[in-house]
Parts: sequence; structure tokens; C-alpha cells
Amino acid sequence: MLWNIIDNRTRPYRWREVNAIVEAVEHDNSCTDADQAPESDPRLTVVYDALEAVSVHEVVVWAIEQPCPVTLYIYDLGGGFVGDEHFNKMENRFPEEGDSAES
Repeated sequence: MLWNIIDNRTRPYRWREVNAIVEAVEHDNSCTDADQAPESDPRLTVVYDALEAVSVHEVVVWAIEQPCPVTLYIYDLGGGFVGDEHFNKMENRFPEEGDSAES
């Protein structure tokens, strides 16, 4: 189930080949100003999955077919995986100790 899309492409008109990552949408609950998603059934939760060098159409269909609500992250071809780019960006989701994610 596709609930959110984060488009990290710097070349947004390139649709033929992109990289994509999906994560359970509940991972975004700690983000400032995020809608709060309910926790998914642990047996169905998609913690992390990725596709490389596929079309935007393919990644959207793939995300829709996931067993739990997911956020789809789209990157330029060659992006998202290099040097843990995705994980480095995702660290910003988590508030520093003592900070509140709610505003």
C-alpha cells in the first residue's frame, strides 16, 4: 500500500530508469510535522526493500503491492545506495535526545 512518496531526484523528468526504496510508513512518525501512521502487523511490515534501474511506473506499482503502508523514496539512477545516501538522509528523521518529534 503506497501512502507517501518522497522524490529525491535531482533530474525529475527522468522516468525511464530510477532507483527506489520502500520502508513502512510508520518509520516516518518521528519526523517533524508527520501524519502519524498506525503500526503495521509485524508479520507484514516492510522494514526496507529496494529496486535499482527501473521505471517510475514500475516502482509505483511495486509500492502499491506492498503488504503494509509504505513510503516510496525515489532517487536518480545511481543514487540512493551509494555510500549509504538513503540511510544518511533518514538519520534526520529521528529527533535528537531530549527533542520532541511532535510540534
